[in-house]
Amino acid sequence: LFARLGELGGVTVLDLYAGTGALGIEAVSRGADALVSVERAPRCLAALRANLKALGLEAVSRVIADDVPRAVRRLGRAGERFDLLLLDPPYASDEARRALQAVSESGVLAEGAMVVVEHGKRHALPAVEGLVVLDARRYGATVITRLTAADTG
Repeated sequence: LFARLGELGGVTVLDLYAGTGALGIEAVSRGADALVSVERAPRCLAALRANLKALGLEAVSRVIADDVPRAVRRLGRAGERFDLLLLDPPYASDEARRALQAVSESGVLAEGAMVVVEHGKRHALPAVEGLVVLDARRYGATVITRLTAADTG
């Protein structure tokens, strides 16, 4: 995933369904300037916060404990914009659709932003107005799909 994304210097990252923070932390380790992680599961939140603290990343990161679509809409209303969005929602759920819809409608995407979604091969991503698929690659039972805003094509 990160080899395909290239250089992340100067990038602001929004990690949705952050879990323990692995994807967001990797983005920061590869040069991202700032990270906002959204997670609602209490155990994952505790692990996420502990991992960020243990790695000394508190100064460049923020954790939001909330439902992903609600948090995305709130970030958009606050005028926050992100260059890279990482989504790893539960595979057998409607979460990917809900999150992508919120991303498309909220205005959180900076110009030229990339949205990366990890999902199961048996759970195709739904089409969401305002987002276009750049590519999708399968790795075993997992698919990583890259999208961008339709107007930046």
